[in-house]
Amino acid sequence: MEARDAIAGALVSSDGEEHTSPKTEAPETEQSQTKTRMEKIFGFKKEDLSSWESLVTLLNRPTDPACLGIFRCLFGLLMAIDVTQERGLSHLDYKYLDGAPVCRFPLFNFLQPLPLDWMYLVYLVLFLGSLGIMLGCFYRLSCLLFISTYWYIFFLDKTTWNNHSYLYGLIGFQLTLMDGNRYWSIDGLRRPSIRNAHVPLWNYTLLRTQIFIVYFIAGIKKLDADWVEGYSMSYLAHHWLFDPFKWVLLILPVELVSLLVVHGGGLILDLTAGYLLFFDATRPYAFFFVSYFHCMNSQLFSIGMFSYTMLATSPLFCYPDWPRRFFDRFPSFLKAVLPLTSAEPQRSTSCVYQGDQTSSGERQQAPAAPKAPKLRLRHKLRAIFTILYIAEQFFMPYSHFITQGYNNWTNGLYGYSWDMMVHSRSHQHVKVTYKDGKTGEIGYLNPGVFTQSRRWKDHGDMLKQYATCLSHFLPRYNISEPEIYFDIWVSINERFQQRIFDPRVDIVKAEWSPFRPNPWLMPLLVDLSPWRTKFQEIEGSLDNQTEIVFIADFPGLHLENFVSEDLGNTSIHVLQGNLNVEIVEEKKNYTVKPGEQIKVPAGAYHKVYTVSDDPSCYMYVYVNTTEAALQENFTKLYELQERVRNGTETEPLPPELQPLVAADDDEGAEVNATDPIVKLFLKRQRRMKEVKKRREAGVLERLERFAVKKYYTIRRGFLMTAIAMRNLAVGLPPLEQLTREVEFANMKGPQAEAAPDERLKDEVGHGEL
Repeated sequence: MEARDAIAGALVSSDGEEHTSPKTEAPETEQSQTKTRMEKIFGFKKEDLSSWESLVTLLNRPTDPACLGIFRCLFGLLMAIDVTQERGLSHLDYKYLDGAPVCRFPLFNFLQPLPLDWMYLVYLVLFLGSLGIMLGCFYRLSCLLFISTYWYIFFLDKTTWNNHSYLYGLIGFQLTLMDGNRYWSIDGLRRPSIRNAHVPLWNYTLLRTQIFIVYFIAGIKKLDADWVEGYSMSYLAHHWLFDPFKWVLLILPVELVSLLVVHGGGLILDLTAGYLLFFDATRPYAFFFVSYFHCMNSQLFSIGMFSYTMLATSPLFCYPDWPRRFFDRFPSFLKAVLPLTSAEPQRSTSCVYQGDQTSSGERQQAPAAPKAPKLRLRHKLRAIFTILYIAEQFFMPYSHFITQGYNNWTNGLYGYSWDMMVHSRSHQHVKVTYKDGKTGEIGYLNPGVFTQSRRWKDHGDMLKQYATCLSHFLPRYNISEPEIYFDIWVSINERFQQRIFDPRVDIVKAEWSPFRPNPWLMPLLVDLSPWRTKFQEIEGSLDNQTEIVFIADFPGLHLENFVSEDLGNTSIHVLQGNLNVEIVEEKKNYTVKPGEQIKVPAGAYHKVYTVSDDPSCYMYVYVNTTEAALQENFTKLYELQERVRNGTETEPLPPELQPLVAADDDEGAEVNATDPIVKLFLKRQRRMKEVKKRREAGVLERLERFAVKKYYTIRRGFLMTAIAMRNLAVGLPPLEQLTREVEFANMKGPQAEAAPDERLKDEVGHGEL
């Protein structure tokens, strides 16, 4: 077969040459002999780029619609599933909390969610639009319904923004402008004139370029020093999915698996995937590695349909007629419901056909062919749009010099940068302080009050929205003209814990603009990054019961901290800079220099002042005495239980330890224990057995569990939607009836999982994903 693809998502097919004007073309063997090397590899000649008219003709060249039609169907199906999953239809009432005092984070402050029943209608329209795209039914209308509701929901809540949600909206927008209903669509059945008709090449150009950008720019962003040095996603190497690499690669330690496989492999795959998918010789290998990569991601992260959507985009890089050859292998009795396999695509006015454009004084040599359109304005506008869109997509990830107000250690406005998984964060300390503007009274708020989101802690724009929202709610609680201060400590990519916002600034009155630097955002202490290698040495020298937290602070600021009574033998060790430690209860101050340490009392407050001219670095070293004692008790109970099982325990068990024997006699029963330590030990054992059973389950059992879980999730979404539509149509029913209906919708499956906060971490430090 001839090479018909162009460079990675740009000019990617000459398939139309095979299917147009057959009476005027040379035989295939003769034609292939006259093709240049560039045309064989890239699918177009350099003459196609020699002038604007040639480029317009190339971008509007007729191409087989089969591949685009299959992708349209798959994308619509995945988006219909996504509506109940990541978009949140199944928990819409919890997501928007209709009527409750809630702080929200829209892109524009004037955007607000509709009443709950109307939000269900919005989601129903989104779902119907997805189905319409999948079926190719009233295609343009379905696309408009999808993108209008999708972008409304997207802009409504910045806390859910991520790169792949942004990608869905872009693909939906592109499909709106394309002829995606020309193959295997209901529109094709209703309108024979468009059924199996050619689509212009720019349809494939946009989609392929978009996917190329997702891979390639993500790879460019991974050239960041933190990723290359293995700090961004180091925790992933502990996951069981990477166990084969530890065995195959000469039993590599976790650290090398993290550096070579997680970070090195991810970098190489993203940088090369787009190119490897393009070339015929490398495409099979690219399919294998890309598919393996996305299947792993589907298990590693809770990213909804993203992995499956990216799998669905890979065939876009194949020859556009691959569905015809693929479905032609199916039995003949199935072909009535399968896509077309043998019919030649018919001509389309959306395309420009070779040989139809004649120079002045020339006449058409094929009078029998139908009169074809010339280069019309719409062809030129589509070519201009394609070029501008591609240029814009390459520019956007590096446009952060425009949106400077979003620069919160993430290189600009989050969501469209394709910097996927480049940053990992951990929060050590969050304090929200309010001050009554009239009385001067100072108090503290529970972090996250009036909101379900935790993402406001990382972004200046959302922190400003949160502070403004709190200033509106607090007067209801007799706090007049409130001032709000945030002291938030974050570690990014295993650096020191440091402040991200200036705790001295009242965020309610602080200015924020997306086009100016954020003056109250504290800079990342990148000069202290080399300390991370020292962290590993320090942590390696500690025993299993000792824990450590690394802190860095700015000159003139102080950390107010409370040491829990559970944390015994807590001390502060100075690594760099000078500290002044104030023990609040003792009303004493101690000066601590680099290399020195000071013990701080448990169950009391202390303050750590940075008094040097440069940032200070220090670490808390402590032992969780309560947890250590609990683990010691667990060990003794386990040893006792083992002795009872093997018959080596000769002494009779006291009454409070009898449940240890009862647990062995009836593992499925709930054991009553009077001793709280025994009760906690048995509960832990029961949960460990459940986790082990789930992990050792067979494929069929896993599939059944997955299907049951998804069924009840989707079931609740549609039942709640039906209730909302009924409410809009005929009004609210009596409260008792509404309560029964919601309880019926909330029904759980027989194998419902435990709450997320009760999931048990296994021995190597990762939970069951």
